[in-house]
This record gives sequence, C-alpha cells and structure tokens, in this order.
Amino acid sequence: MTTVIVSFLFFLAVFVVIGVSSALARKNTTDDYLLAGRDVPPWLAALSAVATNNSGFMFIGQIAYTYRVGIESVWMMIGWVLGDLAAWWLVHPRVRRESENMNVATVPALLGTTRDGEKRIIIILGGLMTFILLGVYAAAQLKAGSAALQTLFGWQPQVGAVIGAIIVVLYCFSGGIRASIWTDAAQSFVMILAMGALLIAASLEVGSPRDVWNNLQSQDPDLVGWFPTDLKFGFAMYLLGMTFGGFGAIGQPHILVRFMAIRSVDQLQRAKWIYFLWFIPFFIASIAVGLYARAYMPDLLSIPLTEGLTEAQATELAMPEMAKRLLPDGLIGLTLAGLFAATMSTADSQILVCSGAITQDINPKWKSSYLASKIATLAVTGLALSVALFAGQGVFALVLIAWSALGAGLGPPLLLRLLGVNLSSLTICLMMTAGVTTVVAWNMIGYDGDVFKLFPGMVASFLMWPVGNLFRRT
Repeated sequence: MTTVIVSFLFFLAVFVVIGVSSALARKNTTDDYLLAGRDVPPWLAALSAVATNNSGFMFIGQIAYTYRVGIESVWMMIGWVLGDLAAWWLVHPRVRRESENMNVATVPALLGTTRDGEKRIIIILGGLMTFILLGVYAAAQLKAGSAALQTLFGWQPQVGAVIGAIIVVLYCFSGGIRASIWTDAAQSFVMILAMGALLIAASLEVGSPRDVWNNLQSQDPDLVGWFPTDLKFGFAMYLLGMTFGGFGAIGQPHILVRFMAIRSVDQLQRAKWIYFLWFIPFFIASIAVGLYARAYMPDLLSIPLTEGLTEAQATELAMPEMAKRLLPDGLIGLTLAGLFAATMSTADSQILVCSGAITQDINPKWKSSYLASKIATLAVTGLALSVALFAGQGVFALVLIAWSALGAGLGPPLLLRLLGVNLSSLTICLMMTAGVTTVVAWNMIGYDGDVFKLFPGMVASFLMWPVGNLFRRT
C-alpha cells in the first residue's frame, strides 16, 4: 500500500508541476488567461480538446455505463464519433475564424456579436447559461476525481472533491487556459497507457474477448445483446439521438475555446486527425474495460466500498477498483493519479470558461481586469465544489445533463450564426430557452434511454427559428 501511495503522489505531483510550469509562458492579460494568446499548436489543441472532452466521462462514466448495459454501449461510440465529425466539419473552423474577426474570447460573445454590433441580452443570457451549466459539469469532474481517492485510501468522496478544487485553483492561477492545455496533453498519454495496462492485466485473468463474451452471457444474456430492447421509438431514432449527442460539441464552450486558441484556421485540419486518432481508440478501450470489468468483478455492487450507493454511483468505481485488484502498485498509482489529474484539468478549463462568462459576458466592465478574472475563478470553483459535495447524481448523469443542455441551448443558434443567418435577439432567446427546457423535460419524463435528450432538445431549438421570424414580421 505504501508503494501505491508514493506512486500516486509522485505522478500527481508531476502533473501539477507541468500545469504550474505554464506560468513561465504566462502574460498577465485576460486574453492570455482565457485563450493563451491564440498561439496554441495544433497537436496541443487536439490532445487538450479530446482529453477535456472525455476524461471523467470516459474513465468513470462510460466504463460504468458499459458495466451496466454491456455490448450495446458501442452504439454510443458510433453515434458520438459521427456527430463529433460533423461538428469538426461544420463549426470548429468557423469558430476560430469568427472569434478572431470579432475579437471575442467567449462563446456567448461570439453568438451575440455581429458586424452590426452586440446583442447584449444574448451575451448575458449565454453567459448565465455557461456559468450555471458548466459549473455543474465541473462539479461532475470533481466527483469523478474523488472516486480515485475513495478507492485508494477509503476516504469519503467529499475529501477528494476538496483536494481537487484546490488543484483546480492552482492550475488556473498558474497559467490560465495554458495550464489546462499543457496538463491535458500529458494526461492524454497516461490515459491511453492506463487503459492498455488494465486490458492486458484483465485479459490475463479473464481470457480472450470470446471468454469475456461467454462470461457475460452466463451472467445475463442481455449483456451481449447488440441492440437495446424495448425502444419506444425504434433503433434508428436511438442511434440518431446518440449522433446528436456527439454533435452537441458545437455548444460546449470549454471545447470550443481550444479551437479559438489554436494558432490559425489552417492548422485545424491537422488538429482534427490527431483528435480522432486519439478519441476513437480511447472510446473503444473504455468500452472494452467496462466489459472486462463486468466479467472480472460481477460482485462490484456487493463489496463494502459500494455499500449504500445507487447502481449508477457504485459502477462508477469500476475502473479504480479494477486497477486496485489487477495492477502492480506502481501502475495503480500512475493510473489513479492520471485519472485524478485529468478530471481536475478538465474541471479547471470549465471553471476558466465560467470565469470568462462572468467577466467578459455578464459584466463586461471587468473585461480587461486580470484580477477580476481570478476572483471569478475562485467564486466558480466554490460553486462547483458545492454541487459536487451535495448533488446526488452520478458523474455520468451530471455530465450528460450539462452536455445536453449546453448543446441544445447554445449549439443551434451558434451554428446558424456561423453560417451567416441573421437572427433576432428574440429568435435566439426562444431557441436557447426551448433547447434547455426540452432537454430537462425529456430527461424528467424518462424517454432518455429511448432517444438521447440532446436530439429533441436541438429539434425544439431549431423549430424556434421560424417561430422567431414570424414574430419578427408581425
């Protein structure tokens, strides 16, 4: 156990040092704090985007989801990748070009700024949406990171969340978004290494993929069913919902800000290839780990560590518990330090975007104040920590709710704006409100397992476009 602790602390310290060392390249300006001076190399932007998109979601949420449902989770990967490809084609290059042309540093400002001037109500509303929903998203990352410390040390999850919040503030104050990008890149390699080590160790215990298949089939035949059963709207709508889930990247400020920060539009093509060469293998590996975890640890829901937890919360401990059982001490420390640090750097990028929403969008009087940006960072970190400490939802649920609401609320009007469509303030407000409201309602009525909530949310948002035009003419 001592070796595990020493290894964990050593590798965690390495990640923190990488983030803190970004202070060497720091300039004390808000542009550098929020966008790293728009000078990020394409490989760094790509690795950072994919890591901040997928750290806690993949390491904790996707593995847990696969543990619960089995092989059918592959359709989430297929749909998500197709949707993400569409986002890269339609939106990301335009985000980089227009954000520089309009001289804006946030997604709400990009949405509400045209060559005719600013729509202040849109920028404020978008800033508030970003602040609330990304704050919840960041809280999910703090919860994900705390799972590592809970498994390793037996600590209460609240302890890990508090430690994570401290590291987040350290990252932010050291180098702003640059600290997040640098640590994301380092953690990308560790995350792939950890997945590979887990799969090799699990295969030595469980056997080949065929052995896993037979094991799962003996536990529950539904675990090896390729298609979800009892879908109310059919499989085509189910897959379309997952595709819109990936396309929801067009409304995620913490991802889009990385494309705003890349050196030029021309370098986005290279970044795209790097992104998907990492994203697809990691998605496949997370599903494989979830399947091996179910085969190797069918007792996960009955061990003392998961006592009193819901099924969703208990299965989110699958990866760290699997690492603890299978890996040598040094690799346990590396894996869990990588998980913890990855979720913290994702949280810090989301918190930085929330800080920008406060100082750039909601109260532009603080737009050029470096001190105000840091104070806002402290306030948002406190909000995220409060949600992480008291919210009952699991990581997977929190991430998908925040992702969907942002994707449906900001994504459709931003897409139309980038395609050159002239939208009135009323139309954009209607689109944003309809998108978020539909996501929440769809989740509450229980249809999310049949069609992912982001699809009806985006449809509702787009339907408000002609409605807004109708009011405009009357």
